Order: sequence, then C-alpha cells, then structure tokens
Amino acid sequence: MTQPIELYYWPTPNGWKISIALEEMELPYNLNLVNIGAGEQFEPDFLKIAPNNRMPAIIDPNGPDGAPISVFESGAILQYLARKTGKFGGSTERETVAVTEWLMWQMGGLGPMAGQAHHFLKYAPAMDPPNDLPYAKDRYRNETGRLYGVLNKRLADNEFVAGDFYSIADMAIWGWASLWEGQQQTLDDKPHLARWLETVGNRPGVERGRALAAEQRGDFKKDKAAQELLFKQKG
Repeated sequence: MTQPIELYYWPTPNGWKISIALEEMELPYNLNLVNIGAGEQFEPDFLKIAPNNRMPAIIDPNGPDGAPISVFESGAILQYLARKTGKFGGSTERETVAVTEWLMWQMGGLGPMAGQAHHFLKYAPAMDPPNDLPYAKDRYRNETGRLYGVLNKRLADNEFVAGDFYSIADMAIWGWASLWEGQQQTLDDKPHLARWLETVGNRPGVERGRALAAEQRGDFKKDKAAQELLFKQKG
C-alpha cells in the first residue's frame, strides 16, 4: 500500500516548489508545518531530516527498494520526485539536460539573488537598528533584473523554460519570479516572462500548491523575534 509523503513546509518560494510538485504529480502527502519565524527549523527532529536547518524537506515512506528515504534541498527533492514519478523531468536525455540546466540556474542564481533583494529591500531597513544599505539594494535589485532578462530571452523562443514542455524547472522558478514586484522589478520590457508567469500561475496544480497554508504567511518586517531567528542566526 502506498503511503503519503511527509512534507515539511512553510509557505515561501522554496516551500512552494515542493507543494506545487506534489500537486502537479498527484502524489498523496501529509503536511507538516515548519514555522521558520518561530525557529522550528532548528528543532532536533527536523535537523535529522534537514541538517542545514532549511525547509522544505520530505520523507518518502515508499523510497528506493521500498525503504523510507528523507530528502532535503528543494532542487534535490524536485529531481527525486521527477525520477520517482517519471513526470516533469524531461522525456529524453536532451530534455533532461535542459531541465537540469534551468533548475541549477534557479538554485544558484535566481533564488539566492532574489532572496537577497527581498532581504535588503524589505527586511534590512525594518530591522533594529535599521540597515538601509544603498549598495546592497542596488546590487541585488540589478542582478535580479539581469536574471529576469535572461529568462525573458529564453522564453521568447520557448513556451516553458526547458523547451515546449512544462517541467520541474518551471516549478522551481515560478514561485520566486511571481514575487517580482517585491524585488522592485518591472515586466514592462519582459513580455515573454509576463506571459509565462500567467500561464504557469493559472495551472490548477500551481494554484493549489501556492495556496497551501497561505494564511500562515507572515510579515517579517514587523516581527522582531522572527528577524532575530532568521537573520542573526550564527549556526
């Protein structure tokens, strides 16, 4: 009997990657909320699953050879689920390479740069004491904009990021790109990105994954205790 996957999650762009994937792949799962604003990512039981104290993470009771497996890091989880289901990972070696390229682009580029843009544009100025740093704001806002230019150019010739097929690369990128306004970006000169954002955002699986525990999504600009946990943790 197939058991549900245990999803360890909080409604952030990285969390959405996996909630969207599970919905798109029609995999049953149980939701385990990891309140990052309350420090639950540092609890010993969670660290056994995700030693880098970051969510999302999963436990698949029906892992390789029928034995349970835990997986952390959102990109690794997406690749694992694509292999497990045979869905959204590319149907040929050439397609798989393209999916991997753009997944790595998100993991190494867009995610970190957009995350830093959010931090220095929204959160750092609201900290106590305020850290309103023009150089950092310009640096990450501009680099995020450059990356969206790369993505827009790619989407000029492709319906989805890896080609003419929807994949885990789209799932990985969409959550971050959907927050372009908070990163102080514009879509006025990026029509292909705007088209893709709407197309992916209208998928029922994406809508369900994005809506998961949406009511828990807080405003860390006003939560000083959460700021201490999220931004001043020394490891």
